[in-house]
Amino acid sequence: MTYFKKNSFILLFLLLSLNTSCSQTDQSPSSQQLNDEELLDLVQEQTFKYFWDFAHKNSGMALERSDPNAYNGEGKDIVTSGGSGFGIMAIIVGVERSYISRDQAIKRLLKITNFLLNGDRFHGAFPHWYNGNTGKVRPFFTEDNGGDLVETSFMIQGLLTARQYFNGNDDDEILLRKNINQLWKEVEWNWYTNHKEVLTWHWSPDYQWTINHEIKGYNEALITYVLAASSPTHGIKASVYHKGWASGNDFFNGNTYFQNWKLPLGPDYGGPLFFTHYSFLGLNPKGLSDAYASYWTQNVNHTLINREYCIKNPKHYKGYAENCWGLTASDNHEGYSAHSPTNDLGVITPTAALSSFPYTPEYSMKALRHFYYDFNGKLWGKYGFYDAFNESMNWYADNYLAIDQGPIIVMIENYRTGLLWNLFMSCPEVQEGLQKLSFTYQP
Repeated sequence: MTYFKKNSFILLFLLLSLNTSCSQTDQSPSSQQLNDEELLDLVQEQTFKYFWDFAHKNSGMALERSDPNAYNGEGKDIVTSGGSGFGIMAIIVGVERSYISRDQAIKRLLKITNFLLNGDRFHGAFPHWYNGNTGKVRPFFTEDNGGDLVETSFMIQGLLTARQYFNGNDDDEILLRKNINQLWKEVEWNWYTNHKEVLTWHWSPDYQWTINHEIKGYNEALITYVLAASSPTHGIKASVYHKGWASGNDFFNGNTYFQNWKLPLGPDYGGPLFFTHYSFLGLNPKGLSDAYASYWTQNVNHTLINREYCIKNPKHYKGYAENCWGLTASDNHEGYSAHSPTNDLGVITPTAALSSFPYTPEYSMKALRHFYYDFNGKLWGKYGFYDAFNESMNWYADNYLAIDQGPIIVMIENYRTGLLWNLFMSCPEVQEGLQKLSFTYQP
């Protein structure tokens, strides 16, 4: 689920059940005091299991959430394009850290890419959700039953990263790269401009451009424009980026928050923290800049602003503190929302602080220790940290969401080794796309 959908269509999902078959007793936190590296190892390996052990059996894709009863009982078969793209990057980490073998990973990725090649696509773009058994689109809502360009970009980001990693000469690795290249080259990014100087988020074979959601103003979709410019077959012109993406409301900010941190782009206080995560799982913000921002400055300052807001806690919610921070989109005690300083419901979401390890390693580690050791196991289960909690309401999720779990393992790995950043940025097409958009990259 992504930001604008969460804001526009949140009422559709407020009454989702949050029950799950994964009880909080499945995996208790260790009483032993682990050192930092041991704790990071544990979090990565446990979170990895969501994408490996809990993947949809037929498709290999990531389930949208861990509750089989969600979506009127369809939860066991609804798989997510964007979350599965994050999961592909998690599988690479799994190989690198010896959770699984290279051969196991290749077989799983062949299953995923074959599923995508045979499933519904819309001018090459993937839908937000699939039925994991049939490969048919499962509408996100009535008019959203076609291509979702932002979710597509999250999947392609993962696929290109895998293509760079699985570079061997045996038949299966060659076939995997062939599958990935076919999926990549068949996305008609330029068609999704709808003959305008801007990308459009959705297209439906039944409702065409009815949703009419243009991708502009700073949010999680920078990767969509980078990939659209990078496409070797259906690339956009640079003017689509500059006249479209950069023209929206809440693109430029320029304000200084808490007398310390200037925010180049984005809405007031930066918006939910996933803006600093989703596009930057592969796109390395270190040394990345264009006419509008240094993206390292953007992401670090956004994270610090979010944390400082939680420390100041103007609404006086229980639990907010220097080691208990992080507002981003997640489940909450009423349903689901894109939490931020301007939409603060008292909900802390562990992925917010944990996926920010590259930006605030000291503060993220303190938050990790707090989440793991100080809640008597309420936040920890078989696939790592549960989605969110609200101490004021005495509410603790017992559910997982793919799009929240994926950034945890990937961004911790980028903090530790830069693995996914190095792989994605090594794509020659991405390098050419960044040049087309007049980015500079000096890591």
